[in-house]
Amino acid sequence: MSFWKRSTTLEAMNQRSQGCMVGHVGIEFTKLGEDFLEATMPVDVRTTQPFGLLHGGASVVLAETIGSMAGYLCCEGKQTVVGVEINASHMQSAREGYVRGVCRALRTGRRSQVWQIEIFDQKGNLCCVSRLTTMVIEH
Repeated sequence: MSFWKRSTTLEAMNQRSQGCMVGHVGIEFTKLGEDFLEATMPVDVRTTQPFGLLHGGASVVLAETIGSMAGYLCCEGKQTVVGVEINASHMQSAREGYVRGVCRALRTGRRSQVWQIEIFDQKGNLCCVSRLTTMVIEH
């Protein structure tokens, strides 16, 4: 049995991400593993702060995007998830290229989920560690 309860493709996730903040900042889902989800985000004028570094808020957008999509993939039927808490510890700055976020579950319960998202620069340096808590809701 797969860790994921919903089946999807990277193409479908990326298509769904257009026309909202996710597409606006250039986030692209790149890998759906057995128990992890990855996405990249460019470090450019959309995602940097005035001093040319990746904006901490942009890192949080990437983290919440990946964690929320992973949470959705762990739901069934008419369930979905909403973020209820997120934190981020910024370790190192990124100035160019892209960053890659890797999301793994710490807990996937019936009512709540906890996700850890690690964000790396293109050289593989750890830039940010984030933890997202989501609540599973019925529609």
